[in-house]
Amino acid sequence: MAVGFVLISTAPAHEHEVYNELLKIKEIVELHPLFGEYDLIAKIEAPDFEKLGEIVVKKIRSIKGVVDTKTLTGTKF
Repeated sequence: MAVGFVLISTAPAHEHEVYNELLKIKEIVELHPLFGEYDLIAKIEAPDFEKLGEIVVKKIRSIKGVVDTKTLTGTKF
């Protein structure tokens, strides 16, 4: 199991639209609005890191209004 935390920046005034689109992605297990440099943070769970990258590129970055992402990968101890 691969876990990723994706920090997402949106175009001005598109935060709600992007948030609602992200809710449709089944691999996102948590989604929270933020204040500061990034607008949203999403926790993703995928079978492996290749699939995790695919989710970020094909499902998250392709959403209209997403202007930047930063992905942090995690592991279990």
